[in-house]
Amino acid sequence: MFAYFKNLLLPISTIALCTLTSCNKEFKDGDYTAYFGGEIINPNNRYVLLLKDNEVVDSILLDDKNRFFKKFDSLAPGMYTFRHEPEYQYIYFGKNDSLMLRLNTKEFDNSLVFCGRGDQKNNFMIEMFLKNESDKDYEVFDESYKDFTKSIDSSLKVKKAFYLRRKTEIGWDDKFDVYAKASIDLNHLAKKEIYPMAHKRRTGEDLSHKLPANYYAFRKEIDYNNEDLTTYMPFVRYMTAMLNNIAYSNCNSEKDYEKHALGCNIKKLNITDTLFKNSKVKNGVLNNIAFTYLLEDQNMANNKKFLERYFKLSTDKSRHNEIRKISSAAQYLKPGNKLPTESFVNTFGEKVDFNHMVKGQTIVFFWTQSSKSHLEAVHKKAHALKAKYPDLNFIAINMDDSKEDWLKTLASYDFRDTVELHATDLQKLKDEWVITKIHRVILLNGNGTIKNAFVSLFDANFEEHLK
Repeated sequence: MFAYFKNLLLPISTIALCTLTSCNKEFKDGDYTAYFGGEIINPNNRYVLLLKDNEVVDSILLDDKNRFFKKFDSLAPGMYTFRHEPEYQYIYFGKNDSLMLRLNTKEFDNSLVFCGRGDQKNNFMIEMFLKNESDKDYEVFDESYKDFTKSIDSSLKVKKAFYLRRKTEIGWDDKFDVYAKASIDLNHLAKKEIYPMAHKRRTGEDLSHKLPANYYAFRKEIDYNNEDLTTYMPFVRYMTAMLNNIAYSNCNSEKDYEKHALGCNIKKLNITDTLFKNSKVKNGVLNNIAFTYLLEDQNMANNKKFLERYFKLSTDKSRHNEIRKISSAAQYLKPGNKLPTESFVNTFGEKVDFNHMVKGQTIVFFWTQSSKSHLEAVHKKAHALKAKYPDLNFIAINMDDSKEDWLKTLASYDFRDTVELHATDLQKLKDEWVITKIHRVILLNGNGTIKNAFVSLFDANFEEHLK
């Protein structure tokens, strides 16, 4: 298997650390000692963060050999994330696990491998993640119901067989099994939720009256109140798809989606309030709805109505200021406004006036060297659009801290259709342009004013925004 083959490639230094942390030491019932360490090849910065439910547990410094190691006197078992900006991945700690990892930021997910006590569960998780990523195919939503069902059921069967085999071999406990099953089942069910809406948007065909009467029966089988899953991405992705499917069921065009955005998002808040009994899960879903909506609708009156309902339902006071901050910043990115002034340098190291770079209708996109697949895909998409629309202008903004690494990465490619810039004050750019995800693009009019500040270059209907 892929991840286990990679174990054979670990350097001697890492093998030695794994040996030290995987010994069969006996632990007392009340002893929750755990270890976390590893090696980062081509690091983006000097830190690795360990988080639980999006809250930082510890910040661990890399040494001069790009390694890190930390003993925790008490670490509660459960799902965590580790972050090496701007990337992150999940890591599961059982009681007294001693986990070492090794990865190369150039191929973050594909190079990641674990060793030490508890490694097999985590290698299973990364293998399942890669299977789900390789299984993404938006064209499947164009298919008839019969072909769509056959396709996703076939994929599910393969993943289930892999899951059952590894579960038998490893023998993990029920607590870990919650995450293992969710990584398969919720990914599958999200496709079922997305299908009717995506099929209508992509093909124009409304399947709402053609689906079997029991099509959504699976919703009754989902545990909506398991707080262990609150921030787990397969759960978040499924809940987003399900709420969108219900809220936007009567929308038939892009204009409908825009016209009814406020009402549909308040509907999602109300459904969440009714569906979830666990306050932690409910607040997590409410926050996700709020973050997403505020980046889509820059109408101040709408935002006020939305936030009134959100604040009435949410009891997560710790997130309220963050929601207000995003709402306030997003107001400056309304169509017709100019982007807040930021500082950039070009490939010659010269400071540039961003407004002078805008020549005609302009698409601004973002990339980082740590996400090679996106880096290549977004430039390829820009090249294809430039061939189709020669008058389009493309500005590519690098989001890495190191200007030297940016230039080194560019030297490996031949990007001729884009103006390449590097942000010199990254945090200010993120805050004022509200950049919360790398896939976001900004569309500008020829005079430099905003046409749409929150779109995706990979949206099937993106070209509609160019008209």
